Amino acid sequence: MVSAWEGSAMFIEVESNPNCESSLFARFKEVEAARRVVQIKSFERRAEGEWCWVTGWSDDPGQACCPAYVQRVEDSGAGLTHLIFGGIWGIRLKPVALAEDWSLESKNQWGEPYLSLADARDIKYADEEQR
Repeated sequence: MVSAWEGSAMFIEVESNPNCESSLFARFKEVEAARRVVQIKSFERRAEGEWCWVTGWSDDPGQACCPAYVQRVEDSGAGLTHLIFGGIWGIRLKPVALAEDWSLESKNQWGEPYLSLADARDIKYADEEQR
């Protein structure tokens, strides 16, 4: 399980794994309910940002992809932020222009334990019509 709820506290746990080397156990204060997310604007590779597909990543060898979520939380270091999280192995990203299946072997894709985004305009939710 990636997150557990205890009152208004949210816990994220990501094991060290082939998707992302960093392990993580972090606590955040939830501000809003989590929603499914399908795209985010990532600033990891380009300063101007790039739109990317995002999926959760699990330890299931038969079905590694799982839902990714965004939740507005209070982070002691960043104030209010949009936390992007997924499976026990974190999240995986690929540019929207890339037409390939999700794969740990792809050099065009990368994994993160989670991401924190300040601007809601950098998020496309699963329940909204895609632009």
